[in-house]
Amino acid sequence: MRSNASVSRSEDMADKRQIYSVAEVNRKARMVLESGIGEVWVEGELSRVVVHGSGHWYFTLKDEAAAVACAMFRNDNARVSFVPKDGMQVQLLARPSLYEANGRYQLIAAEMEEAGKGNLQEQFEKLKAKLAAEGLFDPAKKKPLPLLPRKIGVVTSPTGAAIRDIINVLTRRFPNIEILLIPAKVQGAGAERGIAKAISYLNSRDDIDVMIVGRGGGSIEDLWNFNEEVVARAIFTSRIPVISAVGHEIDYTIADFVADVRAPTPSAAAELAVPEQQALEDEIAGLHRQLVQNLKAMNQDFRIRLNRAAHSYVFREPATLVKQYRQHILSMEIRMGDLLRMDAQEKDQRLERNRIRMGHRLQSGVQQAHQHLDELALTMQHRVNRKAEIDRDTLQRMTAQLRMLNPLAVLGRGYSLTQKADGTVVRRSGDVVAGDRLTTLLGDGKVVSNVTEIE
Repeated sequence: MRSNASVSRSEDMADKRQIYSVAEVNRKARMVLESGIGEVWVEGELSRVVVHGSGHWYFTLKDEAAAVACAMFRNDNARVSFVPKDGMQVQLLARPSLYEANGRYQLIAAEMEEAGKGNLQEQFEKLKAKLAAEGLFDPAKKKPLPLLPRKIGVVTSPTGAAIRDIINVLTRRFPNIEILLIPAKVQGAGAERGIAKAISYLNSRDDIDVMIVGRGGGSIEDLWNFNEEVVARAIFTSRIPVISAVGHEIDYTIADFVADVRAPTPSAAAELAVPEQQALEDEIAGLHRQLVQNLKAMNQDFRIRLNRAAHSYVFREPATLVKQYRQHILSMEIRMGDLLRMDAQEKDQRLERNRIRMGHRLQSGVQQAHQHLDELALTMQHRVNRKAEIDRDTLQRMTAQLRMLNPLAVLGRGYSLTQKADGTVVRRSGDVVAGDRLTTLLGDGKVVSNVTEIE
């Protein structure tokens, strides 16, 4: 039997005991883990990767000696540039934690990079800065793509998905396009030299209008050959426009910055290289329709202008027009003669009046008056002669202008005018028949002939 003292001590201890729930213990353990260690970088191999429908990632990170469960939530994994796969070596920035629901220890990842990427990224940035300083990325040095290339060179692996995508897109958009594949190793040691050599070979040919250089997607290590300097300089020195198509849309390589055009995927590169044949045919058909309409409008306009000219007064009644000008000149000659006579009569009358007035003057002034009268007569005669000369010059100029306006004046320059017996002008061979008598007006006469043959 227990003594009363022992029972009393047990009851006292029970009264002072603090009881925790399992959830409280797990919560305290989680807080100790998260506050005691904090965020650390951890490297290992991915295993049992699960991409949940919620967008969260769950996986195991392991090495040769241990493994740990991990989680990476949607807001964090949205910044990762690759899709995690089993067997991939990665580095995580993570904090140790504990999943309270089952007490499982785990790492909560905030960042994920492929192992070795940090060093490669540093190399990438250094080479990018160097080549940019040399002007290899200068937009002013980019070559334009041809509108419709005859033959397209492709530098890629002959067995990859990239070449199949490129061929499918090119032949679908323009079935008659020629494609020349230059097989090249696009991954692994030394692949960059093969890529540069293939680019150089295409530049030695004279039948390539544009080239596509690239491969399908992959990790930064898989794409690294397109970040090598030898490939960048081969693209920059290419006389043929280069379209880079390396990886997926989110992947960028040095080759993309140097190339004349960067395509997000190999299929997109093929779309950039050639237009759609049907779209070109539709555009050409539209231009043809517009050209036909313009030609019809021009033809109609010329017909209207020609018809107006053919029905103008000058061509309808040239003889009448000449007669009118002759009558005008004659009337001007008559008018000028009348003016001269009137002027002379007026001067004679003035002279007579002066002579009568002078006769009534003193005898002593008669001699001076006669002398003055003679001077006036000479001056008047000079003016009359000068006026006549001016009027004759004016008449001659107007006569010359009239001759120039005379449609028949062209006969003197080697042209002729042929008329039928009834005076009808012959314009076409169809206006005459054999046996017609024709009169041809020349510059210095006319020729009369009979039609014996019409060709």
